[in-house]
Amino acid sequence: MKVIRKIADIMLQKQAKLLNVSQEKAVLNYLAATRYSVRNRAIFLLSIRAGLRAKEIAALTWGMVTDAEGSVSDSLQLLNIATKGNSGGVIPIARDLKSTLCELYATNFATTGECRVILTQRSRKTSAQVIVNLFSHWYRELGFEGCSSHSGRRTFITRAARNISKFGGSIRDVQELARHRSLVMTQRYIDVDREALRKVVELASL
Repeated sequence: MKVIRKIADIMLQKQAKLLNVSQEKAVLNYLAATRYSVRNRAIFLLSIRAGLRAKEIAALTWGMVTDAEGSVSDSLQLLNIATKGNSGGVIPIARDLKSTLCELYATNFATTGECRVILTQRSRKTSAQVIVNLFSHWYRELGFEGCSSHSGRRTFITRAARNISKFGGSIRDVQELARHRSLVMTQRYIDVDREALRKVVELASL
């Protein structure tokens, strides 16, 4: 049991840092000036708005994000073949992510649902490592230390956890969004809000 806890502590220490709203805006402004701005914005939003891992962003196909009529859908049908540990699921697509995907789809020469959403200049597909390297480059250019390709996913899960109760949901719903088999794993992803803890303590003392 002590060994398991020690491993968990190490995992937590190595977790990617979350992005705050100002940093998120800074990333989007930075990406707007890059060569493949729409594609790059889609990569970033798939991470921070849908909680996708680098592997999943790389493996995502248009068939997973479009409906029967070929239009970008309101939800993302992530298949097991594109995920880590067969952790596929249905993820609602946020408005800004949908808008970006529509823009990317309109300029993409893909003709079938099997084509990858994220392409490179030289290939009709990309790899998880390429996605990881892109995030690393972007955050390094912006001076965001401790951030990685997993920062967007952690931010997505943490924000969902903090807001889910406003809509009648629970931490189990966040687990569904995160596509974790274990609720414990979802809880490890959620960053502690120190200011919220302070306010709760003050409220309890009244």
